[in-house]
Amino acid sequence: MSRIGKKSVDLPSGVTAAVSGQSIEVKGPKGTRSFTATDDVTLTVEDNAVSVTPRGMSKRARQQWGMSRTMVANLVTGVTTGFKKELEIQGVGYRAQMQGNTLKLNLGYSHDVEFVAPEGVTITAPKQTEIVVEGNDQQQVGEVAAKIRDWRRPEPYKGKGIRYKGEFVFRKEGKKK
Repeated sequence: MSRIGKKSVDLPSGVTAAVSGQSIEVKGPKGTRSFTATDDVTLTVEDNAVSVTPRGMSKRARQQWGMSRTMVANLVTGVTTGFKKELEIQGVGYRAQMQGNTLKLNLGYSHDVEFVAPEGVTITAPKQTEIVVEGNDQQQVGEVAAKIRDWRRPEPYKGKGIRYKGEFVFRKEGKKK
């Protein structure tokens, strides 16, 4: 039995959900998001809550049960509070700044790296060494943050690079004489 799937997803005030077949559309103050579930589960909306039930007890149905419930919960979180990833830049001369919809990164390359923010994601640089990625789609926010981090991952010797806020970078000792 799925412990996650058994729980229903409560809809806060100002959020509405509509189920049509296998797809659910959730509307809230931060926009509209939708998700299409597989044929292994049934989605129902009742008493300001969305519940997911499996259509059998096969292994695939049980897997989709918990995953579908989590996806619906992420839709509700996305349209109410949104998702946010914070990145830190460490290194001498490494900096970030926003120019319109483009993030300009100075990362020690011979050229500046320009990253255009995709639609649905907001990128801000409150300081030269901080980047904040926000949006209502958790997967897209995480993917954009990972792409920015990939330009200069934190290296283990000096710790220079772009890292997630609070990320621990295992440090290595340099070679000895």
